[in-house]
Amino acid sequence: MEECKVSNLYNLKETIAQKIFEEVTYPWEVLPKIEEFIIELGKTLNENEYEKKGENIWIAKSAIIAPTAYIKGPAIICENAEIRHCAFIRENVIVGKDSVVGNSTELKNVILFNKVQVPHYNYVGDSVLGYNSHMGAASITSNIKSDNRLVIVKNGNEQIETGLRKIGAMLGDNVEVGCGSVLNPGTVVGKNTNIYPLSSVRGVIAENSIYKNQNEIVRKLKI
Repeated sequence: MEECKVSNLYNLKETIAQKIFEEVTYPWEVLPKIEEFIIELGKTLNENEYEKKGENIWIAKSAIIAPTAYIKGPAIICENAEIRHCAFIRENVIVGKDSVVGNSTELKNVILFNKVQVPHYNYVGDSVLGYNSHMGAASITSNIKSDNRLVIVKNGNEQIETGLRKIGAMLGDNVEVGCGSVLNPGTVVGKNTNIYPLSSVRGVIAENSIYKNQNEIVRKLKI
């Protein structure tokens, strides 16, 4: 499935985690590697730009962290990121430059590229969010199937067995997710795609699309 490959979803120049993606074909393959990657990368960060706080937590000196936010390592918070009131960063999280993690948003085992916004009551777990992607208020990733089986990424008649029990969503660059939407386990959304509010999304959604519902996905008009 070409549309699910890292090379077709992301501009790797827009993340401090570029190296971890260069070693895989599909983005969900990085999920088991995030913890170790953060610990090793953190040791190399410039001490003039980053400060180590707590066990395996590195926070850019230019980042804005609300006093009520909770951060558990391993974690890296990059330059000019904003972590707002009551944000809950559990572990194995990279927050990219100029990103926003908002009120009561919870992150777990995720990589946010630069300029990602998860600003209002979002849950993002076992996921990768590409450059300048945005999740509307109360939109979430569902990262485990109700039957606890391993996640399979499906695109029509094609499918990839991931071998992982927990996978949330892989959002390409410039994806816009509408308020109140649920991204089901193993969802892949191609770059520059918009998801309508209150959607339940599963499978692979092509780039440059507008997702209205499972039976109505239209291509964006070129301007």
